[in-house]
Amino acid sequence: MIFSLLRKNPVKIIGERSFALNQARGRLALLSAVFVLAYTVVAIRVVDLSFVQGHLGHQRSVSAQSEAVPAAAIRADIVDRNGTLLATTLKMASLYADPQLIADPADTAQGLVKIFPDLSYGDILQKLQSAKRFVWISRDVTPDEQYAVLELGQPGLGFQQDSKRIYPQGSLISHLIGYTSVDNQGLAGLERSFGRFLNDGKPLMLTVDIRLQHVLRREIQKAITDFDAMGGAGVIVDVTNGEVLAGVSLPDFDPHGAGQAGDQNLFNRFSLGVYELGSVFKIFSTAALLETQNAPMSMTFDAREPIKIGRFTINDYHAQKRVLTVPEVFMHSSNIGSALMGQMVGGENLRDFYRDLGLLESMEIEIGEVGRPMQPEPWGEIATMTASYGHGVATTPLQLAVGVSTIVNGGFLVRPKLVVGPDRSGESEDEVRIVSQKTATAMRKLLRLVVTDGTGANADVPGYSVGGKTGTAEKVGGRGYDTDRLISSFVGVFPMEAPRYAVLVMVDEPKGNKKSFGYATGGWVAAPAVARVISSMGAILGIPAKGRNAEQDISASLKKYVSSDGG
Repeated sequence: MIFSLLRKNPVKIIGERSFALNQARGRLALLSAVFVLAYTVVAIRVVDLSFVQGHLGHQRSVSAQSEAVPAAAIRADIVDRNGTLLATTLKMASLYADPQLIADPADTAQGLVKIFPDLSYGDILQKLQSAKRFVWISRDVTPDEQYAVLELGQPGLGFQQDSKRIYPQGSLISHLIGYTSVDNQGLAGLERSFGRFLNDGKPLMLTVDIRLQHVLRREIQKAITDFDAMGGAGVIVDVTNGEVLAGVSLPDFDPHGAGQAGDQNLFNRFSLGVYELGSVFKIFSTAALLETQNAPMSMTFDAREPIKIGRFTINDYHAQKRVLTVPEVFMHSSNIGSALMGQMVGGENLRDFYRDLGLLESMEIEIGEVGRPMQPEPWGEIATMTASYGHGVATTPLQLAVGVSTIVNGGFLVRPKLVVGPDRSGESEDEVRIVSQKTATAMRKLLRLVVTDGTGANADVPGYSVGGKTGTAEKVGGRGYDTDRLISSFVGVFPMEAPRYAVLVMVDEPKGNKKSFGYATGGWVAAPAVARVISSMGAILGIPAKGRNAEQDISASLKKYVSSDGG
């Protein structure tokens, strides 16, 4: 009853007590408002940190990074002709930081240096104090490193999945494959030439056989080491279709660290470097004589005395000092005889013949590292005579091997290729004949004669009927040609009855040793290397060797044109 009356008629406290109570209520309301405001501010800040700056901020930072560094494309594989992996792409984690979310940059930098000892504490600290929302810390982080970073418990550190180009064969085929940038953009070799194709996810199959690549590289390196040379190059070509089965340039480099490689390592001697390769050019001048002049093997050239023309003198390194037939000029590698051959062919005819073989223009092939040959200007009488034995004409090792392939395969122009195309068996292709079958057959006999009875004896491999030609050329120095700096080479072809493969080895600045009796010529330096390559090729490709009794020496018919006393 009393409580009901009080509800209907509440008691009002008046006076000092009423004032004190009202004042307390006011203070309580103000205090409550302050607390509500504070909690609201805290709540807004939490939302800002966890969602706006955390989620959206992360998106903004990744977006900003994406604008600065385009996302790497997933590049397809490169494989050899047998499917062996040469280049592939793997997923890798890369560490980044959002400096705005790093509470203690110094402490975080110390923790990261322990995980990544190759990184600089100062560099990391500088990055973590940046005003940016995204900075790279380390690329290609291993799983163990990733786990250690996560243990730091720093919300400002994160990982982004990247792709990394991997080269399982290392430096073995680096000049052909090339390499990419950190963002997987092709910078050299096939990686650059087929960048868009690979980025579209289409794998690339090469004509190269990695087994033959290994053999060729091994034997060129051995020649470089044995003769204390500065470098070398080599190529194996299928003479029937132009497929490049191996291509080597030494010294080479690891494509994973191409940026740290020196200029000598990055330089492609195989298809970019142009060299005067010397007497191997006698293959072409002799073929030109046979083709344009219909010269018989019995034709003779007087090599008893050096040729003096103007201020130049043409001498023979292997002087016979007698009249030589065509086979003798070739097998003894007579400069005098070859010069007289060139004179008979004529300057215009010889130059056109070299051009038709592709020796005077930049070669078309699937990589961009292609050298431009050099030729005498003007091409007068002296140039014609010296160009007949490879003096004054510079070309690439690849071009020379392809030119030889054209001569021996029946005379049809060879177009080199590094990439396996669609199967065109049964289709007719436009064949360009450079020399007749008659000339091609004659040149096979001459090439075989060089190995059986001439300067290329060290290239002989029993059972495989190897033919070839030596080459030794002086390098151009400050005041003309330097007799102490040589380019020594040998190009071999086998089997000569039905040529299938051409093998070229070139060694840059070899020095004679005891085993070579001080000589550093092509016959001593490069010919043995080619022999070792061919011997290994027979085992790898399953080419049966013929016994001495079963092996038909196709050069036998030329012996009647060769002096029995050897000079």
